[in-house]
Amino acid sequence: MLDISNRGLEMPESPIRKLVPYAEAAKEKGRTVYHLNIGQPDIETPKVAIDAIKNIDLSVIEYSHSAGIESYRKGLANYYNNLNLNVSFEDILVTTGGSEALLFAFNSCLNEDDEVIIPEPFYANYNGFAKTAGVNVIPVTSSINTGFSLPPIEDFEKLITSKTKAILICNPGNPTGYLYSKQELETLRDIVKKHNLYLIADEVYREFCYDGETHYSVFNLEGIDNNIIVIDSVSKRYSMCGARIGAFVSKNKKLVETALKYAQARLSPPTLGQIAGEAALQTPQSYFDDVINEYVGRRDLVIKGLNNIEGVKCPTPGGAFYAVAELPVKNAEKFCQWLLEDFEYNNQTVMIAPAAGFYATKGLGEREVRIAYVLNKESLKNAIECLDQALKVYPGKI
Repeated sequence: MLDISNRGLEMPESPIRKLVPYAEAAKEKGRTVYHLNIGQPDIETPKVAIDAIKNIDLSVIEYSHSAGIESYRKGLANYYNNLNLNVSFEDILVTTGGSEALLFAFNSCLNEDDEVIIPEPFYANYNGFAKTAGVNVIPVTSSINTGFSLPPIEDFEKLITSKTKAILICNPGNPTGYLYSKQELETLRDIVKKHNLYLIADEVYREFCYDGETHYSVFNLEGIDNNIIVIDSVSKRYSMCGARIGAFVSKNKKLVETALKYAQARLSPPTLGQIAGEAALQTPQSYFDDVINEYVGRRDLVIKGLNNIEGVKCPTPGGAFYAVAELPVKNAEKFCQWLLEDFEYNNQTVMIAPAAGFYATKGLGEREVRIAYVLNKESLKNAIECLDQALKVYPGKI
């Protein structure tokens, strides 16, 4: 029998998608499954992007430049500069989703067996990207009791070794929806400066900030321009997940030159996705105003509904479209599977993501789930009612 590589065997499975077979089986039974497990918005993609795809006038779909179509990079630079981030188009590499941008970052900044510190819980695929690059994830734990705020600086300091090369954050956060404050980011700047580390910031949810709060980018931090990499994507901003277009952005010229070598090795990012992405830059502000209002309404409905269920605890997220909730169950993964295999309420059930997969520290998050409020309000009401009824009868409650 042929062997599978150790890398392949050690590659972590997605906690977001591992329950898909159970959801498919539930649908085969005729049940409605409310998918709150994955960040796939039901928001319509901006018309300007759809029209750009429909009206493509090309006789050949060619490779683009490995760094991305120049007009698109210049458009992205203008977008960032409208946010007062002072970015040149030469600071930008267009990537195949934010995922590839993170792989470029890990491979360009860290050697094999180097360490990256990440506040947990974190986007589960960071584990996969790190494993692919041969990088070790060192978690620093945030707590549901503080709404998943940035851990104290002392917690970071205790973890820094000679192998520590970077800190990675997601702001606003996936899976928690936590929005870092200016003060928290300045704390990170001080750590980065003191220990000469890279600061990699996944800012793909930049537009989704609520309650009058605004996003503070790491590019606003003074004195560490060469240390910063921003990861970006069109997926959530424009509800264009399938376009697979992201960006690697850094003012460190040597770092961009290094990442470009990886970009050249994969030839080019998707041409059609770039055409849609460039057109999406013309999306009117009214689109985002409407989307923000919709997400705030969904968030408030979900958070209120969850906290009204006996034994459930869920802090109010300040951004993105996720929330992490603690449930009165012994094991959330078993509960999530039971929801799909054995439970129905009015022929409906819910798919949610067990949160343990968003932690690197074993044993954490076992009673927590991530909920993505990406469905319309009526579906969310039905989903919360299903969860309420399920927790009343679940045999694994505590």
